[in-house]
Amino acid sequence: MKQNHNLLAVTLVAFFLLFGIKTHAQQPRVVKWNDMEELLARRTDTTYIVNFWATWCKPCVAEVPSFKKIAQNYATQKVRVVLVSLDFAKDFKTRVVPFAEKADIENLVVLLNEPDANAWINKIDPRWSGAVPATLVFNNRSRKRTFAEAQLTFDDLVQKIFEVSR
Repeated sequence: MKQNHNLLAVTLVAFFLLFGIKTHAQQPRVVKWNDMEELLARRTDTTYIVNFWATWCKPCVAEVPSFKKIAQNYATQKVRVVLVSLDFAKDFKTRVVPFAEKADIENLVVLLNEPDANAWINKIDPRWSGAVPATLVFNNRSRKRTFAEAQLTFDDLVQKIFEVSR
């Protein structure tokens, strides 16, 4: 019983570190689909903005300042931004980490290491072709979600937060 309790505590700490609230730049990390499923299933009143992007995608890079601004403007509210890189896992240390550091991204940055995108894309949104940038905004408490397969501006993101939070 004590081992199960310790395992649960370690799991909760790891999950908090992966999707918890931070006030400074976080070190990017590699995750698997089951980590993303845990985030998508969280039953909280927090609104999550999950952006799928890549370092090689010019529109993706262009919208990063909007996500940074959202995180800053909503820092005291229950709004969290997660930037999910779809770069190749082999490029994590040479592209994703340096990009996040240079751009001074305080949002959580993860690289989704799941080569078979067909196994999980429809779970994000059945209309998603797999192109990036793509953004899912959801609030599980309100049971609302919205998805866009396009480059979004700060104002677009504010509107999507409003849609799912009310």
